[in-house]
Parts: sequence; C-alpha cells; structure tokens
Amino acid sequence: MWSYVSSWQRGQLDIPGFVHECKRLNVDGVELLDFFWKDRAAETPLVNAALKETGLPVGVYSVSNNFVKTDPAERAAALEVVKKGVDSANEFGAKVVRVFAGDVHSTGISFEDGLQWIIEGLSAGAEYAVANGVTLALENHGKLAGKSTQVRTILNAVNSPGLRANPDTGNFLLVHQASHEAVDELASVAAMVHFKDFRLVPDDYEGFAYTSIDGLKFAGTAVGEGDVDLPDCVVSLKKAGFDGWLNIEYEAEEIPQHALARSVVYTRELLNRA
Repeated sequence: MWSYVSSWQRGQLDIPGFVHECKRLNVDGVELLDFFWKDRAAETPLVNAALKETGLPVGVYSVSNNFVKTDPAERAAALEVVKKGVDSANEFGAKVVRVFAGDVHSTGISFEDGLQWIIEGLSAGAEYAVANGVTLALENHGKLAGKSTQVRTILNAVNSPGLRANPDTGNFLLVHQASHEAVDELASVAAMVHFKDFRLVPDDYEGFAYTSIDGLKFAGTAVGEGDVDLPDCVVSLKKAGFDGWLNIEYEAEEIPQHALARSVVYTRELLNRA
C-alpha cells in the first residue's frame, strides 16, 4: 500500500479502497502496512469486507520498527511492534511480516552497538514469529542493513528459520550496490521481494528524490522505467526457486494509479518471458 501513500495522505484512498484498487489492477494479493491504520478497531471490519468482496489474500503484513535506540525501553517497544505485526499477520492470514533493522540517525551510537541491538531484537522477534507460524522478512534499508552483505550478516547472526530476507530492488541503489547482484546473493534466503525501480537524476533535480550514502539523487519510477536490471533480478529469483510474493512498490510523484497500471503490465510480461 506504500505505493499509494500520496493518495492516502490527500484523503483520496483508505485501506479498503486500496484493496479494491488492487482488484482493479488484477493482481494476486495485497500487502498491508501498519502505517496506514487511523482507527484500527473501526477500520478492520471494513478491510475484512473488502478482502472478502475482492477475494484477494493478504500476502504480507509490514511493520516499521527500529532497534537502533540507546534506550532499552525504546528497543523493547520496537520488539512489540514486530510482535503486533506477527499477530496482525495471523489475523489477516498472511505468513510473512516485513521488518526493518533500524538505522543510525543520531550521534553517539556506534556501528557495533547498533548491529548488536538489531541482532538481539530480531532474534526475539524471530522466536515469536516461529512460535506463531510466521516468517519475518528483513528489508535492505538504511546504513546498517542496506547492502546484501549486511542483511546476510544479520540473518547469519540470528540463525533462525523465522527470519529471512526481503530484497528491495530499488533500495540497493541508495547504497551503491547493483540491484541484480544483491538480489542474486539474497534470492536463496528471500521470503518476499519488493519489486521497485529508481533512476539516477541530476543534483539540481527539483522533484522528490532519495539521496544515496554518497550524495547522489535517485527518483522513483514505474517498474521497468528506471535503472534497476529487473530482468536479471527475476532470473536470479527463478534460479533460486523463489516462489514467494513479488510485491510491486512505487515511490514517485506521478499519479500512483497510472504508474502502477504500467508497473503491473510490465511485471507480468517480465515474469512470463523470464
């Protein structure tokens, strides 16, 4: 649903509306995010009704946690976010919960401390996930878990069947790693994939763009219209026997409904010929 965040912020689309929009796009399922709830108790029956009406399953439930906090209470709160995500996944019938590691946003936190807190938090989260029949999927996001090698390091340290990877094909560009090479490294441990595209833009680009760790600017595009070698990513996933959810994600300024329609067409064509 993050693909429609601009529509949601303008009050043009709520969660049930997103589910119906996905039906219009003729996709196979939806990914829900904890970010979009305004009144969980009031909205849940409406979401369930939309899911029933469309027949679409919830393939993934996503949460936004951050274990890189100096305060133990804040790290405990981040763990509760993950646990609630697992509970929500079970509520909606999803078997995968997308999680983050966390990132260094303030001074006074060493790389070593941050990594240790991530490992501790995700270890506890993975234990809870396994006990509840769910798999956590760690997204490459930020400086501590942005590269495929960093994701692998965390997965190896946690060493649990309850924690796998969520390769985000766009995010690798922000840490200057070739996306198709990173996906190839993580394909065998992927529980899901965020299928996303970015393109390099000039420093004076006036639209919305992300800044990479080296100061370059990348703007989102419809899937298949940017710099990511998505065909190669699909080849790696198929070679690894990946059969999980491939979730289209869009982060640009064009009207989402238009860009996502093209993204779905491109993705289906790519999967059919790969």
